[in-house]
Amino acid sequence: MKSFAQRYMRNYGAVAGLAIMLIVVVVALAAPLLYEESPWMMVADPLIPPFTNADYPFGTDMLGRDITAGLVWGARVSLMVGLLSTAVALLFGILVGSVAGYCGGRVDDALMRFTEFFQTIPQLAMAVVLVAILSPSVYSIMGAIAVVSWPPAARLVRSEFMTLKQREFVQAAIVIGQTPARIVGTQILPNAMSPIIVSASFMVATAILTESSLSFLGLGDRNLMSWGFMIGAARTMIREAWWMSVWPGVAILLTVLAINLIGEGLNDALNPQLRKRGE
Repeated sequence: MKSFAQRYMRNYGAVAGLAIMLIVVVVALAAPLLYEESPWMMVADPLIPPFTNADYPFGTDMLGRDITAGLVWGARVSLMVGLLSTAVALLFGILVGSVAGYCGGRVDDALMRFTEFFQTIPQLAMAVVLVAILSPSVYSIMGAIAVVSWPPAARLVRSEFMTLKQREFVQAAIVIGQTPARIVGTQILPNAMSPIIVSASFMVATAILTESSLSFLGLGDRNLMSWGFMIGAARTMIREAWWMSVWPGVAILLTVLAINLIGEGLNDALNPQLRKRGE
């Protein structure tokens, strides 16, 4: 039997995604050390082209702000929003899905109708409305993304619970008198974690894209530099200064691609059917 790491490493795309993601994480964590000053500060002449000044490798924007500093600090915002909003959405989705899947009957029907209500509204539209009502801030953005992200997680957890509660080890736990909470926490949920982990990786990528979209529309936190804001601010200068929108766009592309590749690698390593085929 091959270990999880060995199965994951066989997927070269997943390895490349993990390498890219590690670079993004390191850059985000090192932002205060790399650029101590605020990325909003005007530090040089406006519209310095990329690769023409060693101090500003990716150039400057129309106000003389360093594009590289914006990219570095923007990575912190994207990762923070993506990870925290996904964590909140997963917690609520697991709670709703586990109760619906384990209890079944009218409880399941009621919770699924509640879930479907949220799924009938386009995610980005709902996020825009929520952020606009709550006023744009990093907390309202994370809350809005969590609200629109939990329904798919709930449905996934419900389907896993409905399958697993019919298994012999769960029936045996019921027979020996274990409480429902103990059965869910020790028998069902641990066996349902593999698809949940894979789903979480894709949820992080979606959250980063949603945050970028909100910031592009002018609904981002005005105190924090983000990749979406950088693209939005550059849309009127795309002909005169292409680099202002290209570099943050490339950063979003590479980060989301890396997370998706990691998700595929996790699916290959955790999926029992794929595991048997590979071994």
